[in-house]
Amino acid sequence: MASLSFVSRASRVLGAAALTLCTLGALAQDGKPVEWVLGYAPGGGSDVLARSLAETMGKSLGQPIVITNKPGAATNIAADYAAKARDTEHTLLTADFATLAANPALFSKLSYNAERDFVPVGLLGRFPMILVVGPNVPVRNWKEFQAWAQANPGGTSYASAGMGSPHHLAVEMLGDAAKLKLTHVAYRGAAPAVQDVMGGQVPFMFIDSAVGYPFIAAGKLKAIGVASPARIKTMAEIPTLAEQGLPKFEAWAWQGLVAPVAAKPETVARYSRALQEALASTPIKARFQALGVEAMPGTPAQMASYTQTERERWGRLIRDNGIKLD
Repeated sequence: MASLSFVSRASRVLGAAALTLCTLGALAQDGKPVEWVLGYAPGGGSDVLARSLAETMGKSLGQPIVITNKPGAATNIAADYAAKARDTEHTLLTADFATLAANPALFSKLSYNAERDFVPVGLLGRFPMILVVGPNVPVRNWKEFQAWAQANPGGTSYASAGMGSPHHLAVEMLGDAAKLKLTHVAYRGAAPAVQDVMGGQVPFMFIDSAVGYPFIAAGKLKAIGVASPARIKTMAEIPTLAEQGLPKFEAWAWQGLVAPVAAKPETVARYSRALQEALASTPIKARFQALGVEAMPGTPAQMASYTQTERERWGRLIRDNGIKLD
């Protein structure tokens, strides 16, 4: 059952969305830029997704949306910044897997409350995670990768987009499932991490489809397997990890959009409506398909429910493995 506090805020937004078009049209569109805060560095999958949607949503809203990247601390820097924003009517936050699902279990104390400080606007999309190695790592599939990783008694290092990111926890889940000894090397975003994997400084990582596929297609990364139940339609040549011997292994990087809890319900309703229009548009659908991203249109209440399910799932993994980041 979804958190009452988060769901009640979602219900508040739905109520506001039921206002007549006339009333919505009367809302002030002051043309002031909306600040969309992002907890990852430019160039990563989250950044690509936000910038694609922001342009389309800005046109619908009649006001520009400016992306502000505040990477670091497993998105906690960005979340704290957005939660404490003074201009609550012009602030949005990409609240993702880390912000809403993993961090409440990974950290003993947070400067924001994942359930009480934000109101959901809607889910954006989810990226299948792909296990990749650098071009000089002598493996081509999961069986070879597992043998290679197990052959290093000192353990094998891996890169991630940051502590508590899906890139990080997917490898923790992989190590747990395959009994591998692994050492985490955290970066401030997927883009710098993938550069070091390509350069040979770190041998492997999980990368989201949006960032990874261009490098895979160019031969700069080797794809071992996809952590989704089925192959990605636009990347059908990459087998799933499940079909290679890891049954039911599944990991996604997902993104949601939230506003500070003090934002007016009618303001959040406008953002939610603009988001749904963007996700339904032909250019965004084409963009998502090219990136291998699964769009997740839906109501704020549906986002609240999905978030709670993910929080419970990954919270169990984190607690069972004693993973703490503070």
